[in-house]
Amino acid sequence: MTAYGYFDDPAHEYILTRPDTPQPWSMYSGDRKYGAIYTQHATGYSFTRSPSKGRLLRYSYVLPPAAQPGRYFYLRDAADGDFWSSSWRPVAKPLSEYETRCHMGTAYMCIKSRYRKIATETTYFVPLEQEFEYWVLQVRNEDKETRVLDCFSYAEFTSVWDIFHDEFNQQYANAIAVCHLRDGMADGGNMPHMPMKDDFGERHQSRWWYMLQGGDVMPHAHEFERDTFLGDTGSYANPEAVRNGSCRNSEAYGDTASGVFQSRLTLQPGEMKTLVVIVGAGKAEQAGKRIRAEFASVGRAEEELLKLKTHWRQRLGAIHVHSPDAAFNSMVNVWGAYNAFMTFEWSRSCSLVYTGMDRDGYGYRDTVQDILGVLPSIPDLSKERLKLMLSGQESLGGAQPVVDPVFFKAGKMPLTDPVKQRADDCMWYFNTIPAYVAETGDLDFYHEVIPYADHGEGTVYQHLRKAIEFNLNHLGERGLACGLHADWNDCITLGFRGESLFVSFQLRLALVTFSTIATQLNRPEDIGWAQAELEKLDRALKEHSWDGKWFKRAFTESGEVFGSRESPEGQIFLNPQSWAVISGAATPEQAESAMDQVENRLSCEYGLALHDSCFVHTDWDLMHAVLYLKGAKENGGIFQHTQSWAVIADCLLGHGARAYQHHRAYMPAAQNSQAGIRQVEPYVYAQWTHTRESPKPGRSRLPWLSGTAAWSYFSATHYILGLRPEPGGLRIDPCIPPEWTGFEMERSFRGARIYIRVENPEGLEHGVRCLRLESGGEVQGSLLPLHKLKDGLKVTAVMGR
Repeated sequence: MTAYGYFDDPAHEYILTRPDTPQPWSMYSGDRKYGAIYTQHATGYSFTRSPSKGRLLRYSYVLPPAAQPGRYFYLRDAADGDFWSSSWRPVAKPLSEYETRCHMGTAYMCIKSRYRKIATETTYFVPLEQEFEYWVLQVRNEDKETRVLDCFSYAEFTSVWDIFHDEFNQQYANAIAVCHLRDGMADGGNMPHMPMKDDFGERHQSRWWYMLQGGDVMPHAHEFERDTFLGDTGSYANPEAVRNGSCRNSEAYGDTASGVFQSRLTLQPGEMKTLVVIVGAGKAEQAGKRIRAEFASVGRAEEELLKLKTHWRQRLGAIHVHSPDAAFNSMVNVWGAYNAFMTFEWSRSCSLVYTGMDRDGYGYRDTVQDILGVLPSIPDLSKERLKLMLSGQESLGGAQPVVDPVFFKAGKMPLTDPVKQRADDCMWYFNTIPAYVAETGDLDFYHEVIPYADHGEGTVYQHLRKAIEFNLNHLGERGLACGLHADWNDCITLGFRGESLFVSFQLRLALVTFSTIATQLNRPEDIGWAQAELEKLDRALKEHSWDGKWFKRAFTESGEVFGSRESPEGQIFLNPQSWAVISGAATPEQAESAMDQVENRLSCEYGLALHDSCFVHTDWDLMHAVLYLKGAKENGGIFQHTQSWAVIADCLLGHGARAYQHHRAYMPAAQNSQAGIRQVEPYVYAQWTHTRESPKPGRSRLPWLSGTAAWSYFSATHYILGLRPEPGGLRIDPCIPPEWTGFEMERSFRGARIYIRVENPEGLEHGVRCLRLESGGEVQGSLLPLHKLKDGLKVTAVMGR
């Protein structure tokens, strides 16, 4: 068992006590105006508007941490020439001599280190709504002698903001970058005379600036050409300029531009000095000059950091729990919520794995689901994102695969090639849109008119019906929903007319949900239509979905069956079992049997496998998962996106202990003591985990940006804690382990802050008998009605038979 740090929830921080993690651990800051990713090694990158087309700072996706450029501060003792870095890497002094702690905070990172009686504290963050980032270095002399140090700040810039050209088109990239000293700033970029051709406008010229100003020390030398700075070693761990103690004042003209400023620090015993580096997008003589005048001071940097911390404390505070499980509290109160915000902001476009090249924008089905994770905190912004995604629906009912906010124009987009249509894209509406309406009470949202991607427009309600009609117009010979190009699992190749039980269950939920909405809006004809279609679908499901103990997964166009006891590989899949329960398609007996088989066949200590058994011999044309190693990713791996659906299904069946067992199995904070096995950050979710079919069970990959984040937060708060908004009030209906005999939580809802105590004297897993109001009175059942709602209300939910 290996832990590399611990959670400090009051500070909203995870504190790394060791820097030598198995993988670099990262933190996000900023937004689409200017975003940044930081690691504990001070590596990562920065970008403006687009991670792939607006990349400022360079990062390589295949090099090890020791070979990465970064946001480095090197310190060199003038007396003996010994040098180190304020982050452990790149110099990587022996940890027996070098003390370090890295504080991963919500939208900032602070590295505190000590070497040879010199203490440093380096803070990195992007200020709110700004197009630049701060690096603030504090250096304190803890020696009894005066110390003279040279400090070198280092940044490495892309030669061209389009990372494809920067990484691969070297014959072009090496001939365009420039960087000069202008008015005390590094003024850099490329293509200064390139005509403007797209919506990036002037920023497409890739102009940036870099300064060390406003602190206690000013620079006296610089190095703007990387290779001159690194010298003959070409190593970030041993740069020639640092080794020799002097920069040559080089300027970049082609090749790779760097930003290095050298400063001399003379520190009396106990004295501290601060350096402020600012990096940003735009022209030095315009943006750089303006930012320097307003923001380049230690006091302003401190002010902006406090503003940032306050902002995130308020944003993450919509739901707060104090349960018997500290790891669960950390995920609900801080990290699960923050993880959900980052997926909402960046979809799948930027991380230490995602480059933005394959998906620079909002993946359609991903983003509609991601909204679920932020609804309690930012309902207004959630509505705007929903409207954007609804405008990405086409007039035929399908959707654009990706909505790129830079280039997307509602009403003017070409129709998606039918063979590229995904069956599940618009089915996610029926989870997210009713959740938004329940959260806000905004029934009028159903009447808002929103354009289609290609032409025409319709109300939100009409968009919902179009989504259902699209899938009804794509039914196979059994009367089930066709899988089309993909049905959430991109590795299952059904053929265009193959049929998906997963999407069929989604379609069933859509029809039930649409009927409920039609009832709320008094649309009797639509209720009749939805009910008639539901009856036809139910007949098809009854005839073709059940396999004796569990539900089948799919039928290929050529007649093969996935997810059957007779299947040679992939006999049982997780998703159809969960969604048969969630959609209401399963009978009570089927639901219990299916979820029991999930426990028996798919469960291990790290979560639930996507299916059992793995694919080895199945034809690639039928199952692309065969390309992956056994127990990895979609080939029987623990695909974390799917875990919450099983948790929700068990909660709907009242199995609180089992639901929580499955939730905790993949919950990052619960794996903190096993970080050496899991390897990725213990404060955020990952996309997938190796199962026991792999020789590396428990190892996880692709942290931060996945559908796991939103669904995990949603299932934890709405089903385990049972805080479910409804149009008529707030349902308080937890489904918990029986040993949770009492806990407390808070929820902001419709402008009121509600304080809730749950009492479970009988050790039950579910079932609230009544709600007792501190102000007097009692409500039978678990629904707190709107007319009882008021700010500061204190409620006791009493569980009982």
